[in-house]
Amino acid sequence: MVDPTTESVRAGPLPRYHQLKELIRARVRAGEWAPGSAIPSERELTERYRISRMTARQALTDLVREGVLYREQGRGTFVAQPRIAQQLLHLTGFTEDMRARRQRPEARVLDAVMTPADASTADRLRIPPGQPVFRVRRLRLADAEPLAVETAAVSFPGCARLLDEDLAASSLYGLIETKYGHPLADAEQEVEAGAALTDEARLLDLAPGDPVLRTRRVTYTQRRQPIEYAVAVYRGDKYTFYTRIVRDGAS
Repeated sequence: MVDPTTESVRAGPLPRYHQLKELIRARVRAGEWAPGSAIPSERELTERYRISRMTARQALTDLVREGVLYREQGRGTFVAQPRIAQQLLHLTGFTEDMRARRQRPEARVLDAVMTPADASTADRLRIPPGQPVFRVRRLRLADAEPLAVETAAVSFPGCARLLDEDLAASSLYGLIETKYGHPLADAEQEVEAGAALTDEARLLDLAPGDPVLRTRRVTYTQRRQPIEYAVAVYRGDKYTFYTRIVRDGAS
């Protein structure tokens, strides 16, 4: 527990708003202010730390941008749920990730069809343009909270049989491996920052233009055949992607 009697914001090399940010962050990490709980108002912070209202506002605004806090109009500022740290070290699906975090995964199928592969999809899957692929678009949730919208294009002989599968209740990776006999090996994934489009914002409970993370992933079988090309958009306030980087020559 952070002892508030030892906290202070004073003149020094670090700006006062930055000092206040780190004090608030420390109390959140220590569990003193739990997710969903209200933090002191700007007025209370100015009185407690003898700082200006502008300093308090800047600290809170920065923490809202970073996803540590969130605001509700007319109610105040609250502690946000911790972000989901999505590793980029191992090939896992959304269902596996959420279960590993002891969260309840859920999928809502928005669309599932056989459709001709466009040029980009065909290039990624190494198939002729126009060849039919199975495409499914799903809203992914954890503990009933929307986190991502994912569109996956899958190509293998007989992939049309996926139309008969319950992809709201089943893992796509699990079906591909266990039922259809295509063990997966690895994937190549790109991640970039973006802004939520109108339809994405509606599905993810965001405002248009809110920050999102966009990913593009090509998944390969153990025979080095690309089998899935997935494009997803994740809530920027809920996700952090991480990986481990090793310098050449390091042991």
